[in-house]
Amino acid sequence: MHPQTRTMLWLNLLGGAAVLGSYAYGLARHPEGGEALWGGVRPQLRPLYTAGMVLAALGYLGFTTFLLVHLDPADARVGRRFRFPLFDWLYVGILIPSALWMPLTWGMIEQPSAALWWGIRAILAAVGLAALGMVVALGMGWPKAPRWAHRLALVGSIVFLLHTGVLDALVWPAVFG
Repeated sequence: MHPQTRTMLWLNLLGGAAVLGSYAYGLARHPEGGEALWGGVRPQLRPLYTAGMVLAALGYLGFTTFLLVHLDPADARVGRRFRFPLFDWLYVGILIPSALWMPLTWGMIEQPSAALWWGIRAILAAVGLAALGMVVALGMGWPKAPRWAHRLALVGSIVFLLHTGVLDALVWPAVFG
């Protein structure tokens, strides 16, 4: 395995564990309060969110699989300027803020403050921007072979962006309060 592929794999394993761990810890600590995380999201919209979460997770797995399995870091380029490590930075921009969302949101529910609210909005925006960066990097990157895997990765990244950049970063904060 190429060393840069190994780095990306470890980044996803550790970062993914941090995200899932923060969710598990937050829900275990507040077993009765999961409803509070929805904020003002109407019950009619919750199935859209739930489907979006599942599709976003599948999209994430799709583009991550492409990067780990189908893209050789030695050959990978994004535009004329960037190489494979750009994807690692995009994962950092997705995973670290995602791991912070649950604890910060519980903090906001328990002791609301303007600073905490802006922090939550900033981390949601960071994930959305990193997701947008992933779409652009995959779209501009080469090589794109195998084509089917690249197309699947691009579609997955777009679905992930729609959830994180629209539903999470724009809709949820607008209706949370």
